Amino acid sequence: MDPDIEHACHELLLRLAGRMPDQMLWRFRDWLGEGAMGTLSRTLPKSLLKHRIDLDQSEYRLLVAGLIPHGADWHQVSSTLGVDASAENRYTFTTGAPDWVNTVDSVSVVVHATLRGRPDVGEVRESWRHDRGSEDEAKRILLVTAVSGLPRLTGELQRVLRVLGDEAPSVEVLPAQFDVPAYHRAALANSRFVCVGSVDAGHHTLVPA
Repeated sequence: MDPDIEHACHELLLRLAGRMPDQMLWRFRDWLGEGAMGTLSRTLPKSLLKHRIDLDQSEYRLLVAGLIPHGADWHQVSSTLGVDASAENRYTFTTGAPDWVNTVDSVSVVVHATLRGRPDVGEVRESWRHDRGSEDEAKRILLVTAVSGLPRLTGELQRVLRVLGDEAPSVEVLPAQFDVPAYHRAALANSRFVCVGSVDAGHHTLVPA
């Protein structure tokens, strides 16, 4: 796959976190990680329109760059551009795990074993997301910085979390150089350290010292 197209799609899906339902977002990320661009191009624009998720100019450019080369419908793509795309973040984040998570958290243990010392991976952190307008239980958010293979790493970690019981995993794999959206900034500000890969942590730390 063209790395520019892959990067555009991955960044767009990062920017949709907190705005698109988790059950859809993880599937789109899975398709991207598998290189299923035709499927992604047919379904993502429709889903944005169905759920009334407007894109700003920069997000619209990412959608065009990522999906038009793979056959996305121009009319559907152009209809996603909104005047007021910025939505208020309805979530809060905490570092502490909810009571239902065991003292020995199997997910954190497996993630640590999978990513500790891993090539191309920097820092790995975890936060718990709470919906201000809902009584739904807290949601684990995994935050990882990486320098290559971001969509494939996302897909791999999503499959790990699904095996461990999270049906709609939230895995945010961030490029080393990235203008972090407000959703991710809030999650990072209330996150705990899990482990670090082999990439120099001093240059790929998610939360400033």
